[in-house]
This record gives sequence, C-alpha cells and structure tokens, in this order.
Amino acid sequence: MIPVLTIDGPSGAGKGTIARLMAERLGWHLLDSGALYRLTALAGIDRSLSLDDAQAMAACARALDVDFKIINHAVVIELDGTDVTSRVRSEEAGMGASKVAALPSVRDALFERQRAFQQAPGLVADGRDMGTTIFPEATVKIFLTASAEARAERRAKQLLELGENVSLPRLLEDIKARDERDSARSASPLKPADDAITLDSTALSIEEVLAIVAKAVADTNR
Repeated sequence: MIPVLTIDGPSGAGKGTIARLMAERLGWHLLDSGALYRLTALAGIDRSLSLDDAQAMAACARALDVDFKIINHAVVIELDGTDVTSRVRSEEAGMGASKVAALPSVRDALFERQRAFQQAPGLVADGRDMGTTIFPEATVKIFLTASAEARAERRAKQLLELGENVSLPRLLEDIKARDERDSARSASPLKPADDAITLDSTALSIEEVLAIVAKAVADTNR
C-alpha cells in the first residue's frame, strides 16, 4: 500500500506549512485539498455562478486541472498550467470554499480526484476530512488545531504579506463562523478521526510540531 500522511484541522492551524515540510522531508507527493475547494469557488465566481448552485459547482469541480508543486520551498498551485497561488490564498476564495465544501455534489465530484493523488512513493494530504473520509486507511493521521485568536493573527500576517488590507476583529469573526459551519455541516464535518493524533499548535513552534509529526511517521516504519 502507498503510504499516506493526513493532516486535518481548521483554517490557520498550520496544516499547509507542516504538510509542505513533511512532503519535502519525505520526498512524497502533496495534496492541498482545501485549495481544490478554493479553486472550485473561484471557477464559479469567474463564471458568475451562484456558489449555492450544487449542479453548476459540481461541474466546476469536475473540470479542474490542478497541479501542486514545491518550488524553492514554497507550494505553487497551477490551474490549467497557470500559477494561481496568490489568488487561491485570498479571503474571497477561502469563504467561497467553505460554502461549496458544504455541497455533497461538490464533495462527490472531488472525492476520486483527491484519491488519485495517492501515488508512489507516498502522499501528504492536507485538509479537513482527509483522515476521516478521503483516506480513512492513512498510515498516520494528524489533527492540527490552535485557538481562534492565534489562527486569526496568523491569517492577518499572511494577508499583509500578500498586500491585502486586514481587519483582525473581522478575521476572528470569520474564522469562528467558518469553524461553526465546517463542524456543523452534514457532509464530512470537521472533526478528528478516531485514530488521529491531535496537536494544539497555539503554543508550539513550527519546528516543534514538525518534530512530533515526523516522529509519528518514523514510528510507523519501525
């Protein structure tokens, strides 16, 4: 079986950073599942579609041509061969992703697409339901979380680096609303898998989280 490391958790917990670092360390493929939903939302927005239109959004999901690359220690997301990394990380894309991810038809359309990323020598999958729904057989499952306040501050810093205007109170409000929506949805709600290792990164450095995850992966190979 091709090994899979899943890293699930709420927005801003550090999943993307840890997933990239682990993929680089292990030499495995990378799947940023959240980006797939962001890309679907952006495709719908570009087509002036309602993000609540389940049929139309599922069609957008099925038509995505996506590739994740690690270049100079950074994840580059290509859509139809074009670098859309910055746009995918925008707040507009994030809020849209949370909406379309609640549509079962979109989740169904992206299920097999995500499963297809499981290729040798291994896969690091970052998302919200990687360990519970997409790769329930994963070798190691991590559920990475942090306080809403810490995640809002991290997101604010990321947006500032992208040159966007930032309102920390609004970001905090949006994150709390997204958490509630993601946890309450009927289709693959946000929650740790029964056999996942839960890590609270609020007071941990990236290096400390990385060490814990790397040890968990190493222990499975003994």
